[in-house]
Amino acid sequence: MTKSLFFRAVGKFAAGVILLALLLFLPAWSLRYWNGWLFLGILFVPMFAAGIVMMIRNPALLEKRLDAREKETEQKTVIALSGLMFLLAFVLAGLNYRFGWLPMPAWAVWTGVAFFLAAYLLYAEVLRENVWLSRTIGVQENQKVVDTGLYGVVRHPMYSATLFLFLSMGIVLGSLPSFGVLLFYIPIIVLRIKNEEKVLEEGLEGYREYETRVRYRLIPFLW
Repeated sequence: MTKSLFFRAVGKFAAGVILLALLLFLPAWSLRYWNGWLFLGILFVPMFAAGIVMMIRNPALLEKRLDAREKETEQKTVIALSGLMFLLAFVLAGLNYRFGWLPMPAWAVWTGVAFFLAAYLLYAEVLRENVWLSRTIGVQENQKVVDTGLYGVVRHPMYSATLFLFLSMGIVLGSLPSFGVLLFYIPIIVLRIKNEEKVLEEGLEGYREYETRVRYRLIPFLW
């Protein structure tokens, strides 16, 4: 671990907390928006803990997770669409609280919390299983096909985890409009997966054979 990596990670983490807080509480025009505090807690506390673990045990993986510069043109479009989707979802959540448009009952919110945390655990397991996992699309030096554990069930378990994470966000925030916006993550992730598989088929040895062994991309028996 280097000092530069430490300060980079801390800086990105702090910037993320501040930006998300502004996107939620400014439209809500209140610090009493308890769903906002709940969401910040279940999102950033596990993220902070995971970052500490990676910093100590696997700084190379942390470095990859901090690098979000896509080279593929299609993936740049996916990132832009995702950013717009999140921006709209978070702002709508604050406005939904402020004006009381379509709030969700407490039992639905806590169900969303359960799904969110379960998806976080799934995401952590994917990080443990795949040392080549990166936020950007591409084939790394000496990369091998991972086909055990969750990768023996679906080809993209990381995206399976993020699908449940993102869809539960609107519920945790108590905002039906935000949940509706976050449904657009489904076509966005389908676009990303199709482009990623094209890159892997062309550059990663054994990936085509892996696709014949593991049929489903995202959700078993569905797709």
